[in-house]
Amino acid sequence: MIKLLKIEFKKIRTYKIFWILAGLYFVFLAAGIAMAEFILNNMVDSMNKHLPIPVPHVNIYFFPDVWQNITFFASIRYILIFPAIIMIILISNEFTFKTVRQNVINGLSKAEFILSKLYIILMISVILTIFLSIGAFIIGISHTSELSTKLIFEKAPFILGFFITILTLQIYGFFFGFIFRNTGLAIALFTLYTFIAEPVLYYFLKSPIVFKNDISTYLPINAILRVNEYPAIPVLKKLMGLNLQESITFGSCMLPLFYSAIMIGLVFWTMKKKDL
Repeated sequence: MIKLLKIEFKKIRTYKIFWILAGLYFVFLAAGIAMAEFILNNMVDSMNKHLPIPVPHVNIYFFPDVWQNITFFASIRYILIFPAIIMIILISNEFTFKTVRQNVINGLSKAEFILSKLYIILMISVILTIFLSIGAFIIGISHTSELSTKLIFEKAPFILGFFITILTLQIYGFFFGFIFRNTGLAIALFTLYTFIAEPVLYYFLKSPIVFKNDISTYLPINAILRVNEYPAIPVLKKLMGLNLQESITFGSCMLPLFYSAIMIGLVFWTMKKKDL
């Protein structure tokens, strides 16, 4: 594993687009988390103009809810798209510039080549999860007046949900990069599916013109986003009737992992059958 990670790090060390996209991701992530409460309270102010009884401002940065709220806003698809696109570029460029052939000629097996990418995905997911955990902990400490160990860690498992979310979406990008092998095409199809095709299919399956079903729950991107489905904001329950998520569930975590296992299996099968 260490050997394969060293090989991958040598590739990305001087790869400017990787660091630019990684920097943009951290900027959007930090800005989204910092601005979330401000944006929500602006929405509350707008609603209060049309409500007979004003709704109080929300506070999303206190323990134990900070874990759920921070991971929810970090899991919005417009932010998550950056690590996935990074993976698409890293993988598809291997085929564009024929470096995958050079790796195999130099003694790396096809399986090791795939594993090296999966190790990078795992490493990035761990780093991002640690970064978010530290950020959520510091924010929670600074916004919570009375602290206890139980209060601090009560909803900490939502961090595991974020790890599964960021891991599986990168694997989806990994899959698109390997299958299509062209950077522009892979990014275009991935973003088209993520932002247009699946949302349209999701609402179509939930519409009255379709027989009653819950198929939309099992769509791949939706399965990822449902791991951390709602923030812990009671006003959402009062105004919109939402059943707020109390904890991450085993089923919501296993479904995106199941899809990811299928995609990894297809990549191994494809690499075995196709020429490099």
